[in-house]
Amino acid sequence: MSGTSSGNGLLHLNDVEAGLSKDNADLDHHLDPDAGTSDPFDIAHTKNAAPETLKRWRQAALVLNASRRFRYTLDLKKEEEKEQRKRMIRAHAQVIRAALLFKLAGENQIVSSAPVASPSAGDDYKIGLEHLASMTRDHKLSALEQYGGVKGLSGLLRTNLEKGIDEDEADLLNRRNVFGSNTYPRKKGRSFWMFLWEAWQDLTLIILIIAAAVSLGLGIKTEGLKEGWYDGGSIFFAVFLVILVTATSDYRQSLQFQNLNEEKRNIQLEVVRGGRTVKVSIYDLVVGDVVPLKIGDQVPADGVLIAGHSLAIDESSMTGESKIVHKNQNDPFLMSGCKVADGFGTMLVTGVGINTEWGLLMASISEDTGEETPLQVRLNGVATFIGIVGLSVAVSVLAILLARYFTGNTEDPDGATQFIKGRTKFDDAFNDVVKIFTIAVTIVVVAVPEGLPLAVTLTLAYSMRKMMADKALVRRLSACETMGSATTICSDKTGTLTLNEMTVVEAFVGKKKINPPADSSQLHLSVVSLLSEGVAQSTMGNVFVSKDGGDVEISGSPTEKAILSWAIELGMKFDAIRSESTILHVFPFNSEKKRGGVALRRSDAEVHIHWKGAAEIVLAACSGYLDSNGCLQSMNEDKEFFEAAIDEMAANCLRCIALAYRLCEQEKVPSNEESFDDWVLPEDNLVLLAIVGIKDPCRPGVKDAVKICTDAGVKVRMVTGDNIQTAQAIALECGILSSAQDVTEPTIIEGRVFRALTEIEREQVARKIMVMGRSSPNDKLLLVQALRKGGDVVAVTGDGTNDAPALHEADIGLSMGIQGTEVAKESSDIIILDDNFASVVKVVRWGRSVYANIQKFIQFQLTVNVAALVINVAAAISSGDVPLNSVQLLWVNLIMDTLGALALATEPPTDNLMHRSPVGRREPLITNIMWRNLLIQALYQVTVLLVLNFRGMTILQLEDDGNREHAYKVKNSLIFNAFVMCQIFNEFNARKPEEVNCFKGVTKNYLFMGIIGFTFILQIIIIEFLGKFTSTVRLDWQLWLVSLGIGIISWPLAIVGKLIPVPKTPVASYFIKPFQQCKRSRDA
Repeated sequence: MSGTSSGNGLLHLNDVEAGLSKDNADLDHHLDPDAGTSDPFDIAHTKNAAPETLKRWRQAALVLNASRRFRYTLDLKKEEEKEQRKRMIRAHAQVIRAALLFKLAGENQIVSSAPVASPSAGDDYKIGLEHLASMTRDHKLSALEQYGGVKGLSGLLRTNLEKGIDEDEADLLNRRNVFGSNTYPRKKGRSFWMFLWEAWQDLTLIILIIAAAVSLGLGIKTEGLKEGWYDGGSIFFAVFLVILVTATSDYRQSLQFQNLNEEKRNIQLEVVRGGRTVKVSIYDLVVGDVVPLKIGDQVPADGVLIAGHSLAIDESSMTGESKIVHKNQNDPFLMSGCKVADGFGTMLVTGVGINTEWGLLMASISEDTGEETPLQVRLNGVATFIGIVGLSVAVSVLAILLARYFTGNTEDPDGATQFIKGRTKFDDAFNDVVKIFTIAVTIVVVAVPEGLPLAVTLTLAYSMRKMMADKALVRRLSACETMGSATTICSDKTGTLTLNEMTVVEAFVGKKKINPPADSSQLHLSVVSLLSEGVAQSTMGNVFVSKDGGDVEISGSPTEKAILSWAIELGMKFDAIRSESTILHVFPFNSEKKRGGVALRRSDAEVHIHWKGAAEIVLAACSGYLDSNGCLQSMNEDKEFFEAAIDEMAANCLRCIALAYRLCEQEKVPSNEESFDDWVLPEDNLVLLAIVGIKDPCRPGVKDAVKICTDAGVKVRMVTGDNIQTAQAIALECGILSSAQDVTEPTIIEGRVFRALTEIEREQVARKIMVMGRSSPNDKLLLVQALRKGGDVVAVTGDGTNDAPALHEADIGLSMGIQGTEVAKESSDIIILDDNFASVVKVVRWGRSVYANIQKFIQFQLTVNVAALVINVAAAISSGDVPLNSVQLLWVNLIMDTLGALALATEPPTDNLMHRSPVGRREPLITNIMWRNLLIQALYQVTVLLVLNFRGMTILQLEDDGNREHAYKVKNSLIFNAFVMCQIFNEFNARKPEEVNCFKGVTKNYLFMGIIGFTFILQIIIIEFLGKFTSTVRLDWQLWLVSLGIGIISWPLAIVGKLIPVPKTPVASYFIKPFQQCKRSRDA
């Protein structure tokens, strides 16, 4: 659950985020008319919630076991401690590292890693760990220069700066042994014993243990050891069983969260090894590795810059200052954990694991500080309300039972008065009072639904594990349930709705359409040469040609790979061309400008500037073009031809990219390296070289996924940086636009048009938009804000660094696991591991399932609550005794809380969930349907069991039984058994609150069936063999049939109940309205 506890911040967004927080507050207030409400549990969304709001609901909650109840909520104190720890590590890194090494050595946690002493001259490497670590840590440029700069350092580390290290296992192992591995010792998760310790710290359980101890002592004193230990011992055993089952359930959840956290930390990154770009886990990185860095990446280890262009690093995660640091040969040191804010480059790894400040920080703090979800907060409110009612009932029962007892109105099973003033012994009276007190406390245990808020974490832990199998990694728990309320999904096109498998299928050079597009025989050599030069030097990808003449390996983004493949087919010699010219300056591709450029000096001293980007934007900057014969032509007369060609390709779902270049006069080229950073590459008077059309087919099944969303009341909108015609064609193919008649503004709109609208106009237009083309990340952010202000619950997909603000602002941010940058992932709530829109739809299903499962559990638990309370209160008031004693109620509590939650909170999602409308933010947790179901079942149970309580002796013909105490126990045993059977059978009803057939799919839910079977078998054992502990007697087969019959009747009763219509207006609103009116009149 590291989503909220991540201390890194957002890449170069600290200022943006600071600005957004105010907007968020205004936005939330706008969305939430009850923002100023006095109800502390009314928090619409906990994402980015203020600490004061989070403190307020904690203080208002009625809690019996705070350490357990608040375990999975955000630890506000730990968050503050983490920031202090970060500052301390920055100041005292060397001391902390030494202390950590000493501690780990003592605990034998270091396995052949991180030796402190420098290696001797006979070692494989000519530089020691300590020298490397101190040089990088203290940014000693003089030390780097002494080693001969980065080139000399690479020689000492036996690394080739262009080809990296070899993929030799022995070499990799040797590097880990000498310089350490890129891992850090993690704080151990809590052991099972810690969960046991937490589970028994429930106030009511402690009181019961004390009462059991007193009862045990008095029982042994009055009845002797052989018979006197049963009453106290049985309560002890029941309490221990509750604690054991609770701790086991919590421990299993904890392990699931640990595994998910491990998955989140395991970043996959690209490194250059043996001349090839390969993907490895961040944990497999070693000193000497050459790592390419691009915008949005996390710096995976400490290192030194080899080469870079416009490389800017956000070091705020380590320094706490939101300042962007530009890296060059004068400041080449890179710190692990920082983010690439701009540009690109390559780095040489010099420090890994705990030899970096980031490693020290991770080793010394606990990442898992928890996080609350809106449902969790609301359930705390429900639990608090029910708890107050239960507490009041328990106090009333205690008062009534004590009053009846001491006034001589309480009789034992034989009809004798239990307390007679002046005659009853003190020990007997004290023992009776302890029993009465124990019953009252047990009512509190049953009445206060402590497990209700924890059922959320149980169902979320289960859902998160299952969502991993559905290719969705949850970073922030609240997103899991908020997704169930999503009313709109703003999706990217490339890679999400499409396959991201790109190939060049059309190419125009001059006015000639090259067919096939890679046929170089149709082109003049000079054109091929310029195209090859532009493609090879303006790419961040790489081409690897194996020595044995195998297949050519191409790395880079899908668009880069498509253009590189096309150029290779044209005859481009990648390595040769790159060696023939020198890159002077790079303008990295920019999602705002939709193009990127590179300035290079050729061997003949000419300076060429190549531009590559969105076809219509590059075309607008061109004043001429080269025809297929290599002759320069004026653009004036032929611009319309090229615009028409672009429109035609876009209408065929092709992404259009233009390649252009120009010569640059020598006097305009900066003379020194420092001036290059401020050099603005000329982007006018360009010469068009080619326009290529890239095919990126729609994902199979995406049309069905969009239809499922539409049927579920979730509107899918496409937001893309691509040409508006391309976006329109893909939207029609995916089913986002139903027909060509939909293609009018504002249904389909360009980003610049939307951007130019006023805030009020954007709100009005936003709901109508289905497709936004040529959008910038800021347009996406404006759309999200406008939709949220209109009341939508917005999910947004994003993969780029500049998508971070929109991901952060949305109710649910969905980043892409394959194409997404680390910054996008860190700003998101859920990572879609396969970049597939169908997986987004599965997340919606799971989100709705979480909400539905919690409602099932609430219905089940409240039925038990109401029935148990009413039965015991009615019996206590009328007869001075209760049919359900402490041990029996503790067993019912176990069925209701832990086992019930396990059975119902782990129901898999059904297709029926996607035929409903999204769950509104303000919809009551307990719907009218749930009230109907639980009241019918509770009324039935209370009626039957009270009849048995007051007329049971007559109905069962036990009045003639010579042993009145035995007859009394038979009656109470039947009541207890019938009550448990009602809960077992009602658990089936709770599975499908709205459907008549509650057995649908039950046999596929093995956990549910297992828990039902376990409960039933244990109930047989309790009645037949543990009577001494539970104060029950064995029942004959006829009474077992009666118990089962009483339980089974709940099934047809539920079917009949579901035919009763319910009003649409929530029942709760009838009770809340008078209070709200009263409050308004008081405030006025």
